[in-house]
Order: sequence, then C-alpha cells, then structure tokens
Amino acid sequence: MSRLIKVSLDKRGVSCVARLLDDAAPRTCAAVWDALPLSAPVFHGKYARNEIYTLLPVFAPGDPGKENTTVTPIPGDLCWFSFDSDQLGNPAYGYENTTGTGTTGSIVDLALFYGRNNLLINGDQGWVPGNVFGAVIEGLDEMAAACQDLWMGGVRGETLSFARASQE
Repeated sequence: MSRLIKVSLDKRGVSCVARLLDDAAPRTCAAVWDALPLSAPVFHGKYARNEIYTLLPVFAPGDPGKENTTVTPIPGDLCWFSFDSDQLGNPAYGYENTTGTGTTGSIVDLALFYGRNNLLINGDQGWVPGNVFGAVIEGLDEMAAACQDLWMGGVRGETLSFARASQE
C-alpha cells in the first residue's frame, strides 16, 4: 500500500495529497516519513520558478544522499535538497539574516513544484539537483492557485506543513 502525505499551506487552508515514491527514493521517503509532521515558514522559489519550499534543521539521523534526482521537476513533484547554512547565506536569496535560516550546520529544503518549466540552476551554486520523493495525486490545481497567490501576494505569516495523510 502506498504511503500518502498531506502538504498544506496552513493560513490559506489549502492542501494536497502526495504519494511517496518509496521504490524510487526509499532513503529520502523514510527520512521524511519518520520525521512527520513537519512545519515551518514557506518561501517561494526565486530561481527554480514554480516552487514553494520550507527550510528545516536536519531532522533525519543521516542524509539520504542522492537518489531519484532531477534538475527539471514537473508539477506535483516533492523534492528534498540538502544544504549547509553557508550555501544559503548570500543576501541575494532574500532571507532576513546572513545565515539564511537562522540555523547553523546542515539545512533540509522540502519543496513542492506546482507548475511547468522549472530548472534547478542557481547563479551562485550552479546545478542544484533535488531528490524527487513524492508525487501529488490530489488537489494540485487548488494548491497551484494558492502558490501563485504566494508569489503575487507574499509569503509572510504562511507556513508549509507536511503530515501523514489518512488512507480511506
């Protein structure tokens, strides 16, 4: 049986359901599943295009490493990225402090891609492949509309949450 997670924009009251890609990204799926629920402020992608994401302190016992990677995520992809705080410290990224997230050490970026034509390249870092660990199977249209509202209306006060979804 597939494992499902609910991805929510809490303030906007919008969510979607994704199926974990256990066969393609077993280490990443296990790391996320075992840590749920997770929630933190949301950001809208600046370079990748149609992406929302949250930055979290490391929550898994070990980094899953590269698996099922892409630099061209499609609508509905959930991706994992690992960074150290120095990689996100450039003021051009728009975070409110010089370390990016207020954390030190490693950072996990969990992202939802909601539209087409994404390209994971960063002017400072080059190619930034992500582990695709989930695929949205329900509610992507509503979530995409809310994501577009984040882009145009701003993200302040909004959180992105990941939780286990009940299966019916």
